[in-house]
Amino acid sequence: MMRSHRGPASRVGFAALLMGAALAPALHAQSTTFSGAVALSSQLVDRGQAITRTTPILQAAASWTFPAGWSLGLSGSAEVQSPGHLVAALAQASRHWSLAGDWQMQAGLLYYRYPGTARSRGFDRAEAGLSWTYRDVLTVGVSAIHVIGAKGRQRPRGAADVSFRWPLARQLFLSAGAGAAQSPIAPYNAYRYNREYDHARPYRRVREGIHTYGHVGLLWSHGPWRVELDRILADPETRWQWDVMGASPWVATVSRSF
Repeated sequence: MMRSHRGPASRVGFAALLMGAALAPALHAQSTTFSGAVALSSQLVDRGQAITRTTPILQAAASWTFPAGWSLGLSGSAEVQSPGHLVAALAQASRHWSLAGDWQMQAGLLYYRYPGTARSRGFDRAEAGLSWTYRDVLTVGVSAIHVIGAKGRQRPRGAADVSFRWPLARQLFLSAGAGAAQSPIAPYNAYRYNREYDHARPYRRVREGIHTYGHVGLLWSHGPWRVELDRILADPETRWQWDVMGASPWVATVSRSF
């Protein structure tokens, strides 16, 4: 099995699938290596934001790792009920280094595309990031974000993420992550359904500022298989947006790498 080195784990969903399960191999590979993963998740969540409603999501990722430490990766996600229609896609280029002792470093460029609803398209963005990993247990990362989907709001934004994984028993791990990002990825006027008038009415605008998020859960890993159940945590502003999406605070994922 490929090593389970992951990106910041507070980012649950297809990005974690690509950066974790698919990109992890061969930091020390002596030849070009292809790897991939497929997964089934209950929902897509990115930095505490629900990207899709609560519905089964099929995910697939592929990566190529080169001897000098470079990696290229692609990932796509679609609702199981509409497998021909992508709801999210990710492309990544990264470079790994082994540092002194048990530390590793990764620099990467990522492009996120959400071709689903008008709301989800507001999350389209490019990121440049740096992360440091200690023994596949602790990962700390920082990112500079250029939002593509928020018209008229082109100033750069920043985010910081930390993830932690600790063995509890044979093949069972505690998985936790937390992060903070500047303002929502995609500010928008949200709508709340009003049963009395049988229509959606403006409710309130998402405020600006630093938004916090995270998760805590359990991860089981055996050979190429991984099963993870996470409780998503977020500040009140982000949690309110979950209600707009009808999202669940729990995300479950089953994946297989190859």
